Amino acid sequence: MANVSEKVDFKLSFIGKTTEEDDGVQCMHGQTECLGNIVELCAASEYPNLKTYLGFTMCLERNYHLIPQQDFLEECALEHGMSFEKLNDCMSKDDGAYGMGMLRDSVTRSANLGVTTSCTVRLDGKTRCVRDGGEWSHCDDGSEPEDLVNDIKKLYKA
Repeated sequence: MANVSEKVDFKLSFIGKTTEEDDGVQCMHGQTECLGNIVELCAASEYPNLKTYLGFTMCLERNYHLIPQQDFLEECALEHGMSFEKLNDCMSKDDGAYGMGMLRDSVTRSANLGVTTSCTVRLDGKTRCVRDGGEWSHCDDGSEPEDLVNDIKKLYKA
């Protein structure tokens, strides 16, 4: 992403189910997963530089089992030049409704695009590659990072 961040409109979108209960979203692995998703969406909202919030997201994902431990969230925030207080304000804004609204919008976006597997990489309105169970699939043009970078560069030139 460091090589193409200025060429893409990157969006984190999460998979879940919108409901009338559970604050409006049900995540596959429970409410802790929903909280982690909200933290990542708040990072993207408060720190729109792709390299910053994607780095933070990767930090969280490497040890996702530590979410929602505050010191873990603070450590990842500090590592990527973010204020934990700013992230926390986003998560708690409107008694949590703001963050939950972002998550609901994200889940709805994924559903509308027909995305049902995490991680699904989309490029130019189409599924580019899917990673499920540690394996890449549906990667007709290759599953290596440089394959994706080359495809992005080709589209950007066009």
